[in-house]
Amino acid sequence: MQLEIRPDPAEVGRARKWARSRLAGSGIAADEPLAETLILLVSELVTNAVVHTGCPAVLRLSLPGSDREGAGESVTVRLEVADSSDRAPVPRCVATDATGGRGLALVDGLADRWGWSPEGAGKRIWCELDRCSEPGQGAAVAYGSGLATFEGLAFEAV
Repeated sequence: MQLEIRPDPAEVGRARKWARSRLAGSGIAADEPLAETLILLVSELVTNAVVHTGCPAVLRLSLPGSDREGAGESVTVRLEVADSSDRAPVPRCVATDATGGRGLALVDGLADRWGWSPEGAGKRIWCELDRCSEPGQGAAVAYGSGLATFEGLAFEAV
């Protein structure tokens, strides 16, 4: 299932609403941590697409119970955002008081896997969440030990 995204920051809210509506038939409860994480990842990847590329994008979700899968057969949720910009996604190092620039760090910390690939004249950024994962598991693997987790977000111990 997919949603066409216009290059307008207001589309981020529409993308979140669309993703929430798709969760209902997938067997993933709206208050389940996986659902909350998925909505945050939709926000981050769609925001990156519309703000940093200025191009239309396509949001795709692969959920349990969708695409002819049985509700209990798939344990992985996949989110993809494709756009027509050939600029590679680059995680940024930002100052602690910066109000932006942490989107890909959040994706890296919250997703079990993520990556990107060229697609035609543009690219596709994807991430996957495993339903059976413990919160913060992806972050611990990505950043090593010395991390504390708080409601699925990872923070480095200082």
